[in-house]
Amino acid sequence: MDLSELKKQVLEANRALETSGLVRLTWGNVSGIDRKSGQVVIKPSGVPYHELKKEHLVVLDLNGNKIEGDLNPSSDTPTHLALYRAFPGIGGVAHTHSIYATMFAQAGREIPCFGTTHADHFSGTIPLARHLTPAEVEEDYEGNTGKCIIERIEKLNPMEMPGVLLHGHAPFTWGKDATTALVNSIALEAVAEMAWGTLLLAPGKTALPPHIMDKHYSRKHGAGAYYGQKGK
Repeated sequence: MDLSELKKQVLEANRALETSGLVRLTWGNVSGIDRKSGQVVIKPSGVPYHELKKEHLVVLDLNGNKIEGDLNPSSDTPTHLALYRAFPGIGGVAHTHSIYATMFAQAGREIPCFGTTHADHFSGTIPLARHLTPAEVEEDYEGNTGKCIIERIEKLNPMEMPGVLLHGHAPFTWGKDATTALVNSIALEAVAEMAWGTLLLAPGKTALPPHIMDKHYSRKHGAGAYYGQKGK
């Protein structure tokens, strides 16, 4: 994907944050990376989505050095860059403050897999990353946010669990590209809302049995997947 195409994809994904209902005001951002060049494209800080244009996007290298753009990049840029450096399979990162996922993050609760809708998209419980320490906040808040996420995800497969809740903050998702990162944010918010309702209706509800959970995930993902029109 050339830089122009990457910018187009990142622009469309950021605009969709608002039109999909995931964010209010400017509470979110999406980025994408071209792995061949190491160039990252991200939303500029504080620019309303409906005003966002291709020329507003900021291009950086993986060390945060600006390559192109007149505006300041998102304040969450160090978090995005940390995830790209840690997980080479990631091609896009999204951050939102979507209501239901953020409620779980603020409550300090992971999102159990209660049903097959969740299992179709995420391989297990949506994990929770810890609070940052006072020293981490003082030293490098956004960079250490990335550190906390990496610390929680590194023992999992980030492509099978493409999302995390940051305690007291909000969700981050990722995927093979910016569009997929956005889709994963939409899916995360949906399963968070379903889990919230499930816990209201049945406070003692336990997770979906592993054999059903694994079946629903594997039929849509991986080498043996048969959902959809793969191979057609």
